[in-house]
Amino acid sequence: MNPCSVAVIGGGPAGLFCALRAAGSGRRVIVLEKKASPGRKLLLSGSGQCNLTHDGDIGSFLSRYGDNGGFLKPALMNFGNRDLIAFFEERGVPTAVESDGKVFPASRKAADVLNALTAACSASGVEIRSGDPVVEIAIHSGRFLVRTDGTSYAADRTVIATGGITYPATGSTGGGYAMARGLGHRVTETGPALCAVQIKDHPFSDLAGISFRDRTISILRDGRRVRRHTGDLLFTHAGLSGPGILDFSRFIRAGDTLEISFLPDFTPETIEEALLGWITEAGQRKIGTILAAHDLPERFAHKLLAAAGLDPDSTGAHLTKTDRAALIKLLTGWPLAVSQLGSIHEAMITRGGVTLDEVNPKTMESRLVPRLFFVGEVLDIDGDTGGYNLQAAFSTAALAAKRIAGTAIAPGPGAGLQ
Repeated sequence: MNPCSVAVIGGGPAGLFCALRAAGSGRRVIVLEKKASPGRKLLLSGSGQCNLTHDGDIGSFLSRYGDNGGFLKPALMNFGNRDLIAFFEERGVPTAVESDGKVFPASRKAADVLNALTAACSASGVEIRSGDPVVEIAIHSGRFLVRTDGTSYAADRTVIATGGITYPATGSTGGGYAMARGLGHRVTETGPALCAVQIKDHPFSDLAGISFRDRTISILRDGRRVRRHTGDLLFTHAGLSGPGILDFSRFIRAGDTLEISFLPDFTPETIEEALLGWITEAGQRKIGTILAAHDLPERFAHKLLAAAGLDPDSTGAHLTKTDRAALIKLLTGWPLAVSQLGSIHEAMITRGGVTLDEVNPKTMESRLVPRLFFVGEVLDIDGDTGGYNLQAAFSTAALAAKRIAGTAIAPGPGAGLQ
């Protein structure tokens, strides 16, 4: 049995960062990566440019993780975006902030980020074993017996950093969930997130490329409104995308109905009065032209008129009360049936994962199994687009490493247990 102080399962950013920060003081830290080289998914992040984190106050990050931002507070406050930027800049990877607050390596090369991580691991004495997938974790005499295809390790501490289920070609195949279940942990339902949605009988397929800023999107499920969100929207050939949909996709399921308010500053009641005012001011102008003057693309306005059963040449003066009601219904809540979400091969992140109430948010240590840690995407955490997910990976890794570095011991008696 090959003894070590810490076995980190998964060589993505969370695993590598946890390993290098947990190393030192005689601790032998080993990273076990199933693929031929570590960081395969990291190289794809941000279309290969690696959106590391987001600018701004770290406290503002908490609202960016759906319902689970509170769990991340200790991790983010312990190691925030400024700490992450400083870490890479100290290792020769300067960063640049975009106008929207996204932070990238100045080179726009994810490979520079990965190389800095692997170099730091090497300098810290971390051993990276690539092409060596873990097939089993068991506990014997207080130690973790971690078996791979080629070797078995006896570890004092084990960190599961295996990622989720998206981009499975990079090694994210959900294996960490099976490991967690085998050690007594529950795993919430997993699925794709930060992904586009496909719409049944999509009415806007010929308007692909048209976008809207700050539109209100509601989820209706079983006839009940369950969520509401505001964000930017983009029509695609198959459905909807854009940051507002990507960030909201963690809550959307196939079979849901999305209601889009294309005039979010108005309710059905207030839009009635506003529409009458616009018509009065416009005189004999066409209704499509009137709507286009109020932040609605003219091509969309024509689609709206057709869906409401109106002649595209109709003027405002020709609209009856019934016509106005049909327009208002679509403007303030156009219903679109979701046929499916983007696949795991295209979604940026996984929703669901290891149940958070079984993990100590102050240490990332299991509440059920002492000296077992979970970091990164394997947890039931997914962030908005914009660098929030990588920040969560590094922050949870740093917090787990802080606990490990303060408690781990060098391999002792029993390291050779069979």
